[in-house]
Amino acid sequence: MSQTILLLPGDGIGPEIVEETRKIMEWTVRQGLADLQFETGLIGGAAYDATGTPLPAETLTRAKTAAAVLLGAVGGPKWEPLDYSVRPERGLLGIRKELDLFCNLRPAMVYDQLADASTLKREVVSGIDIMVVRELTSDIYFGTPRGVETLPDGRKKGLNSMTYTTDEIERVARSAFEIARKRRGKVCSVDKANVLECTELWRQVVTALHQKEFSDLALSHMYVDNAAMQLIRNPRQFDVIVTGNIFGDILSDEASMLTGSIGMLPSASLGTRYALYEPIHGSAPDIAGQGVANPLATILSAAMMYRYSLNLPAVADRIEQAIVRVLDQGFRTPDIMQPGMKLVGTSAMGDAVLAALEG
Repeated sequence: MSQTILLLPGDGIGPEIVEETRKIMEWTVRQGLADLQFETGLIGGAAYDATGTPLPAETLTRAKTAAAVLLGAVGGPKWEPLDYSVRPERGLLGIRKELDLFCNLRPAMVYDQLADASTLKREVVSGIDIMVVRELTSDIYFGTPRGVETLPDGRKKGLNSMTYTTDEIERVARSAFEIARKRRGKVCSVDKANVLECTELWRQVVTALHQKEFSDLALSHMYVDNAAMQLIRNPRQFDVIVTGNIFGDILSDEASMLTGSIGMLPSASLGTRYALYEPIHGSAPDIAGQGVANPLATILSAAMMYRYSLNLPAVADRIEQAIVRVLDQGFRTPDIMQPGMKLVGTSAMGDAVLAALEG
């Protein structure tokens, strides 16, 4: 039975990188490797411009009937003057919440061909293979009460609430332990339990689950400030990192820069019924429309889709291997350009991946 993939290009460079990824996915259909059909929807600033909301009801309905969602990026300075409630980012947070996409997988792997592109020394970053498992539907981004209020003396007060329930912690921790079983068997849980009661509960729940169901794995705990330092000092010590929403947001972006470019890293946001895939970089409005954006993170996000949602791991492997061949051949977009390599734009990089697949 044919499965529907909902494409949400979004804003900035989103349409460009999603288009190149669609070319790759359509190739898998032509080759008989997958039976897919594609629909396109609105999200973010583009959705607000067309409908007055960053997450139209139609987009959400179609997402719930699709086998998976592939998203480009949302946001940009054009929409910054808008009220917070209708900014493009609310569309992204909203779809994550509405689809209950509680588990965000953000791999950070250093390709040997790009080790010298990192701002850290090759001997520090070579061989890095980290999976950051980030809780995605709770924490300070969604907790209540929240907002800005005016105090009786005229001062303003901003408030956001960091909240977690036992079940929210347990389900993402279980996902992290299950992933670690398929990797190197090590989980580092990151919190701030020395000063935040919410994350003290986090540590207690993760520890209890480990003792009850996953005692065969190695579990360590680390405060978030130390984890940020250790990612720079000795990143190879990490296998799977599991943490809350705001800590995961920050640490996964830090981990991405170990690899040389945020433009190389994909992500998967998984729930019990639905899944959404997207590159971890933003909409990069400063280069939008110039044809220079790196589509590889989005193509790698599609590879994760074949692995986790479509149950086609061999196709995922084939796409990932094609990207390795493209890097071996010296193709580079500006963000990963190195001396002696071939500078190409967005479309040419997509064509190079296609050629590597066909070869």
